[in-house]
Amino acid sequence: MKDMGRLAYFLGLQITYPVSGGLFVSQTKYAKDLLHKAGMQSCRACSTPCKPLNQILTDSGEPLSDPTMFRSVVGALQYLTFTRPDLAYAVNTVCQYMNSPTDVHWLLVKRILRYVQGTLNFGIKFTNISPTVSDPWQLSAYSDADWAGDINTRRSTTGFVVFLGNNPIYWQSKKQGSVSRSSTEAEYRALANTAADIAWIRQVMQDVKFFLPNPPVMYCDNLSALALSSNPVYHSRIKHLDIDYHFVREKVQKKDLLVQYVPTKEQVADVFTKGLHSPIFSQHCNHLRLGNVTG
Repeated sequence: MKDMGRLAYFLGLQITYPVSGGLFVSQTKYAKDLLHKAGMQSCRACSTPCKPLNQILTDSGEPLSDPTMFRSVVGALQYLTFTRPDLAYAVNTVCQYMNSPTDVHWLLVKRILRYVQGTLNFGIKFTNISPTVSDPWQLSAYSDADWAGDINTRRSTTGFVVFLGNNPIYWQSKKQGSVSRSSTEAEYRALANTAADIAWIRQVMQDVKFFLPNPPVMYCDNLSALALSSNPVYHSRIKHLDIDYHFVREKVQKKDLLVQYVPTKEQVADVFTKGLHSPIFSQHCNHLRLGNVTG
């Protein structure tokens, strides 16, 4: 074996070491290659990867004569989300049109690429966890859902992000498997999915002999879902949430998980469930520690 020094480049991931400490992980070269592949290396940049309240039907527009480029670019964008959680929702949306893409769907992909053009040097900065900071190894998560946000199926979108200390380590934007009849149901399903992934992360950490001193904290902006997680009264109106209800309740009762309220404007997971206007989108990106290496 050979010691090749500090890691600098691996499978498209570029790792740099800021003077202030920590790591900065980006995919700048990969993003540039992707723009060149799509013929958009000199396109005009935009401030967000998708428009707010931009609902597109599956059959909108004219079918592409050759969908190869669409599928290739969208597949490449999925890999870009490894260091770009700000792209997760927009990429998840265009992935749903892979079977029969149209010219309207291609415009959505171009919008994402224009945003990438303006944020080529973006990446995630992972900071050193100082032993002097209170609870430096605190595991926390933000969970959210956009109720009936998909105009084609009226399914909701689950979004969550998990932090270890101040560093984001896991995120997801995914359409739910069934239609929810209320916003509470959609939010609670998202809460249960987040709780399951937190449990998996804790198990992985235990496998490497690392035990968290405090239970993880999960933040939700829906008061009804929050009440269900701690209310001992099981009401017949939420029988359809039977498994999810008991899964989260058991975690809370055993003190394996704390569920707390967070105002909607501070709900970081909002960026994984819908298109947002530029100011709030930028605010959430800052919370996700996204930016340039010097930022």
